Amino acid sequence: MRRFPSVEAIVFDCDGVLVDSLASVDRAWRRWAVEYGVDVERLMTAFHGRTSHESVAELVSPSLMEEASARIDAYELDDAASVTALPGAAELLASMPAGRWAIATSGNRALATARLVAAGLPVPPVLVTADDVRRGKPNPEVYARALGGLGVTGPRAAVFEDSGTGIRAALAAGVVTVIRVGTGQPGPGEPGPGEAAVIRDLRAARWHDGLELRD
Repeated sequence: MRRFPSVEAIVFDCDGVLVDSLASVDRAWRRWAVEYGVDVERLMTAFHGRTSHESVAELVSPSLMEEASARIDAYELDDAASVTALPGAAELLASMPAGRWAIATSGNRALATARLVAAGLPVPPVLVTADDVRRGKPNPEVYARALGGLGVTGPRAAVFEDSGTGIRAALAAGVVTVIRVGTGQPGPGEPGPGEAAVIRDLRAARWHDGLELRD
């Protein structure tokens, strides 16, 4: 068991860490891509971890931005009920002390809340979404706001992330303990630059008077 004695609080990404929304995201964006004539394969590989607004901005003309952004938000929200909790998420959150964890996500507030509720997971008081920031990940603002909401600095917090975009955002916010959560790969792999550890899912983590990861 590996302990992280400096960690006083945890900030979680939502999709791919707490909830399994992969199929839901795929259905919504494929539906949207057909409507707007976008190459869906390019779309699904290029924009993981980013806000829908920023993704849409690179794919449609400015005159279609408002309409197209509203459409993908509606499609994703329509499919939110299909989302489930990822292994270990409910148990880890249940073990966390009140006020010691937050969520920082690239989704908007309505979508993040709907997915958490569908997955049977609690919605924390500190939930920072695309609605709360001017720039999404990899900009550090979303994590800086979450840390501020918890009243901790980067060296005193851990972040659980599944995307390179999110990991860069956490590191840029000064987080020292960045843990990458696997997304169905055969094995956990080795930590990349700046990562403290890599785990398959949250069953490998627990809070027992602090953060612990199973070897």
